[in-house]
Amino acid sequence: MEQGDRLVIAAIPARWGSTRFPGKPLALLAGEPMIVHCVRRAAEARTVDAVIVATDDERVAAVAAAAGAEVVMTGECASGTDRVAEAVLGRAGWEIVINLQGDEPRIAAENIDALVAGMRATPEVGIATLCRPLDPQRVSDPNAVKVVRDATGRALYFSRSPLPYPRDVGVAQDQYRLHLGIYGFRRRALASFVALPPSPLERAEALEQLRALENGMEILVLDAPQPSFGVDTPEDLAELERVLGRSEP
Repeated sequence: MEQGDRLVIAAIPARWGSTRFPGKPLALLAGEPMIVHCVRRAAEARTVDAVIVATDDERVAAVAAAAGAEVVMTGECASGTDRVAEAVLGRAGWEIVINLQGDEPRIAAENIDALVAGMRATPEVGIATLCRPLDPQRVSDPNAVKVVRDATGRALYFSRSPLPYPRDVGVAQDQYRLHLGIYGFRRRALASFVALPPSPLERAEALEQLRALENGMEILVLDAPQPSFGVDTPEDLAELERVLGRSEP
């Protein structure tokens, strides 16, 4: 494979009209819009060759461009991955696209590099993502998406409900994993995914990755080396501000 066909693109889908948090990409964290944090973190990853922000909003586009990202304007999309696909499938030369959710402003560059390395180590994998151990106190939090894996690390299911159900609390707690909002796609897998209509389980849980599982597509779930902090609501953002404030000298 030519080097030009091995490019890794970090694509950040960012829409203005979030139901739970309108205008979230431009909400301020430590004095800067969240989308700026995401662009900066993606650019810090050693394996990333280009950073793209895919958005349907001119305000987000202007801020992202000023932060150094390439901006691709998109139309109305069913999910973040559909938005990423609209931005990158027409491009030649890339091997892997990292779908970096715009609500993960503290994603570690090390996590992005680990995802790329994991995909390159398993070339048969078309989709991969990351997880971390989950605090049992958050197992009933619907904003903390849980994942369970098979013995080979492939996803069995993702849910906003407790997963696995703690019939035996001690055993269940050892299996709690928090899904992080980052995906890696190879071209064929991305094209196949977005060609599928939203699935019943995807609509029921509002989790786009279930579209892949319902249609027999494998998702490799790798362990993230560093924690992250997803921002789904204004309350999440306020908590992250508090955490950052406590960590400052």
